[in-house]
Parts: sequence; C-alpha cells; structure tokens
Amino acid sequence: MDDIKLAKVENVRMIDRYNTKNPILGTLYLTATHLIFVEPDTNKETWILHMHIASIEKLPLTTTGSPLLIRCKTFLSVTFVIPKDSECHDVYMSLVKLYQPVSINKLYCFNYQPVKDDLPKSAGWDFFKLEHEFKRMRVPNDIWTLCSLNANYELCDTYPRQIYVPQEANTAMLIGSSRFRSKGRLPALTYLHSNKASICRCSQPLSGFSARCLEDEQMLEAIRKTNPNSDYMYVVDTRPRINALANRATGKGYENEAFYENIKFHFLGIENIHVQRTSLQKLVEACEQKTPTMSGFLNALESSGWLKHIRSILDTSSFISNVVDKGVSVVVHCSDGWDRTAQVCSLAALMLDPFYRTIKGFQSLIEKDWLSFGHKFSDRCGHIQTDNREVSPIFTQFLDCTWQLMSQRNDAFEFNERFLLILHDHVHSCQFGTFVGNCEKDRLDLKLTERTFSLWGYMTNHLNEYINPLYKPNVDETIKANLAPQCIKFWRGMYSRFESGVHPREPLGDLLLASKDHCNSLEDHVQHLTKRIASFKNYLSKSAKKLQDVTVTKTNSKETPTTEINDNKYNYDKKLSELSSADDDHPLKPSGISFANLSQLSEDADPNGLAEEIDSVAVDWKPMRKVTVCSCSTPFDQFSKKTHCWKCGDVFCERCIDKNIPLPGQDSGRPVPVCRTCFRLVQKISP
Repeated sequence: MDDIKLAKVENVRMIDRYNTKNPILGTLYLTATHLIFVEPDTNKETWILHMHIASIEKLPLTTTGSPLLIRCKTFLSVTFVIPKDSECHDVYMSLVKLYQPVSINKLYCFNYQPVKDDLPKSAGWDFFKLEHEFKRMRVPNDIWTLCSLNANYELCDTYPRQIYVPQEANTAMLIGSSRFRSKGRLPALTYLHSNKASICRCSQPLSGFSARCLEDEQMLEAIRKTNPNSDYMYVVDTRPRINALANRATGKGYENEAFYENIKFHFLGIENIHVQRTSLQKLVEACEQKTPTMSGFLNALESSGWLKHIRSILDTSSFISNVVDKGVSVVVHCSDGWDRTAQVCSLAALMLDPFYRTIKGFQSLIEKDWLSFGHKFSDRCGHIQTDNREVSPIFTQFLDCTWQLMSQRNDAFEFNERFLLILHDHVHSCQFGTFVGNCEKDRLDLKLTERTFSLWGYMTNHLNEYINPLYKPNVDETIKANLAPQCIKFWRGMYSRFESGVHPREPLGDLLLASKDHCNSLEDHVQHLTKRIASFKNYLSKSAKKLQDVTVTKTNSKETPTTEINDNKYNYDKKLSELSSADDDHPLKPSGISFANLSQLSEDADPNGLAEEIDSVAVDWKPMRKVTVCSCSTPFDQFSKKTHCWKCGDVFCERCIDKNIPLPGQDSGRPVPVCRTCFRLVQKISP
C-alpha cells in the first residue's frame, strides 16, 4: 500500500469513446490490486486489475480536468478525467509502480487469496503430468523412449525434465545435437499420431554457412526411422526463408540439404515477434477509432496485417497436420523453438486429435506445448519490467487461431468462446501461478505449486460456463482449416469485447447453453418422478394383494357375515387396521391411510417428502433477455455471464451463484448451480 499516493478520487468522469458527449460521473478507488470506478446512479462497477494494464498515458489538461488514458492487455481502453491535475498525477504515479512490478516475487499471485475457502491451494497443480499425456499417446514404447539426460535440466534448461527421443538415439547423439541447436533445444517428441507419424520440435541449428554436426544428422535420421510407413520426413522451418538466410550470418540458420538425407525441407513464412507486436498495436488502433467508418476500419484492419498473420499460422499448422495425417513425420523449428514452433505444433495436434478439443485436453495441450516446452510467458506477456522488445502476442494468436477453427467447426469443440477469453485474461492477470515464469525450471525455482493457486483448479469450479452446447463428441478425428481469405475473421469477441454498442445483449452460445441446462434439469426431474411413481405403484399393488388375501380368508370364514363383503369402504378400513397392527414394515402403516383419504397418498405416505422434492426443481426458468440487473443490483452488460438458479429459476450474476448442491427432486444427484437463498432453503440453514 506504500505505492498508493491517493486511494479515492470523487467526481471523476469516465469517457466511453462511443459516448464522448455524455461522460459517466463517479468515484475512482485505487487498491493494492485493482482500479475500481463506481457509478453511483446505476451501481455499476468497472474493475481494472493492475496486472492487466498495458500502458498509462497522461493526456493534455482540459477545461474539465486532467485525462488519464489506460489501455489494457484485455483490450479495454478507458479514459478517466480527474478534476485536479495534482490528483491525476498521484494516481498516475501510483499506477506506474503497481501495474508492472520490478521483481517477479511481487506479482499478484503471491498475495492472492480467494474470497471463498473452497479452493485449496493444491487444487489443479496435479491435474496434468507430462508423463501421463505421453502415456495416453502410448509413449514410451519400443520405438520412443524417455531420455534421462535432462533430469536436472543439464541438457537444456528451457525443456522439461522428461524428454522423449528415438530408442536408437544414444547419449553422444543427444549431447551433440543439443550443442548444435540454439539454446540447446534438440529435436524432441511432442506428438505421436495413431499411424506412427510424429511431430518433433527443436530450435534452429548453429550451422552458419557451412558448419555441420554428424550427431544432429544421425538424430534426425533416427527420428525418420521411428515411422516405418514412410521413407522420408519433413523439416518445417516456420520462418520466412529470408529471415533464415539472415540468421546464417550470425552463425545460426537452417539445415543444409546436402548433409541431411531422406528429408524434405519447407519454409513457411510466419513473421517474428517484433512484426507480430507491431501488428497488434495497429489492430488496437483500428479498434480505437473515435468515429469509425466502414472503409476506415477495414483499411486499418488490412494495414495492421493481423489477419494475414493469423492465416499464415493456420496455413503452417494445416501443412503439418495434413502431412502427419498422411503418415509422414515432421520436425518443426523456428529460431529458438518457443514461439512460432509452440503455435504450430499445438495447432497441428489440435486438428489431428479430438482429445485436445475437449476442455481437459486443451488444458493438457497448453501444459505440454507451451508450459513444459518453455514458451516465455513472463517475457512475452510483460509480467514484470523488462525489455519491451521481448513482449509479443504469441499466445493471443494461438487462441485466435483456435477461435477461427471453432468458428468453422463449432461441433468439434467441447469448449466455447468464454473459455478462450478466460484463458487469455488469466495468462496476463498473474492471479494464478500457472503461467508465471518462462519455463518449467523457472516455475520449480519459484515454488509456485506451494506459494500460489492454480488456474486449472479455479476453472474446475466453473466448468459449466465453458461448455459448447453444439459439441458432438463423435466428430471426425481430424479437422481441417478453411484457409480461404473470406473465412479468416476478425475476432470481435476478443478485440472489441468491451464495446457495448457492437455486441448482442446475450451471446447465442449462452442462450443455447441455458436451454440445454433447462432441458437437462427437467429430464433429470422427470426421471426422478418416474421412479417415485413406480415405487408408489409397487406399494399399492402389494397392499391391494394383501387386502384381497385377507378379505378372501375372512369371507370364507363362518364367523364373517355375508354383508361384510358388500361394504367396500368398511372392509377396506377394517382390514387395513388389522394389517397395520400385524405388519410393522408395511409401507402404508405410518400414513394412517383409509379409503376416504387414499387420494392423499402422495402427501401422507411419502417418508421423504414428495412435495419438497417437487418444489426443489424450477419448472419455469426466467428468460435471460428480460433481465438487465441482478438481485444484488449489479447491472448486466454484454460480457456478463448470466446464470440460472436451478431451484427457483431466477437469473443471477456470477457472484450470487457461487454454490453447487444436489437437489432432492433430481435423480442424478449431481451438484447444480443455486442462488444463496435457495442454498439456505435446501440445506435448511437459517439466514
């Protein structure tokens, strides 16, 4: 809190660039972790996490005050006009110190504590193990084996400890290949397809103009031999050829075709991190036009080159996917093998393997190809004060490419757009330790599993928010990207997500998901009622049989007058009374049933309270479209998640639906979302 010079500023105007003539007046609060703007009239709160801030700019003084322009990594751009210049300066200086810490140990994750205690610190850290993912791909086997040389990160400190290499690769080959590759990143297995074709990844060779390495040549030949279905393999260099040629002057470069046998080389032109960073800056400028016209926006989008880069990444990934699908192995690299290589290897696997298109599989893919193999998240996302030339939207592009595939094949993915946006937000938020650091070794040295919470543990408690209602699990094993220019789209949900004027009030996916949840709730309830009806039928049939047997016995007895069998009501009540005294376990005994109140069986004879079970499930759900504000007075906007309470059917914000419990009226017994009031009713907790 020592960095905060001013904790509260009143009469601040927040300017929405779509509504510059009517700024919103409110109070600005500065906390240790967030900048919060509160609108007193609507009670709406705008929260800006310090770690999400990309840049802060003090604009020239105006007649109404001193403007402060804040741009966020989540693509929120907001201007606060603070009445006094001195107050604006204090807020500015505080934010400069808070939004980008000097030390990695000052990041938000090391101080973050969840509001609720139901998320233990250990949750999520053990969800994904690299050896489990390779075991799913049936590795190790008689062709691929685990390399033990990197157990202490001695072979390559940016690789995982567990590296899988060809069985015939000996120690000399592995060490020689590592020394011949930039940063020691030798070729290692990242994906093995069912047809034995593989994807291996590495960095560029230190070949210069004529240098060669026999061990590296033997290593690539060993990789080629792991696939008995093809007598050649591809080496894919994701860089433009001119970039690779330029690197030769610095002693690096690419493989000399004269030295590597049975290999086909391909250059696929994905630009470097500096070009991508500039492209994103131009894209943001295109989205921030104050009076956007159709031609103005389209021209700015075109000049940014962003969609061209997205298409280039998808094109390279598609090439790798198609080759592997046809049974040919591929070795992939860029310069250092942790940016473009991570993008295309993970996207190719996403196209090839339906497992990676599930929620768990996608998280596993990120763990493997991005976290384990050393994508520099802290540098690329600018988590701490560092060289700005290291910052680049590499992971953002990966999510964008995934969204492009989802848009083309929405039935092939278990997760929805919100899932990708949550991932993007928390890669930059540093609220969780999952994406902190530049490699696996960094994360171990920082002891993140002991000191921070895992994003995967948090997301487990919100899985129902990420489900794609159109998902078909039995979709084709391999999907292909349509690379036609008109099929590569601008991702409005990411880059214009905070523009209230360009989004529908409720995303179609949310409406479909709500309909699906409602149907599931009703089907579950019907199944429960069907079983209850069957049990009552069983009770009645057994009772009727016993009554009939007793009546027949008494009728045949000489002691019973013949008139008794003609009075059904009298007989029923009398015989039931006798049964009640005789059969202690008779299902009708506790109810005191008689012929007159037989219609009340469902209420009186039910030991578990059938009426309570029926009332526990909402048959009618309130339509989302009519709800503009939650019961807690939080207004809903275009990116708010609206959630139904499965007991009362009302719509609430995410903060008010924070409980999941089984409802008595549902057969499955699985926990479902309920509001706080209904939670107390079901649990019989007094307010």
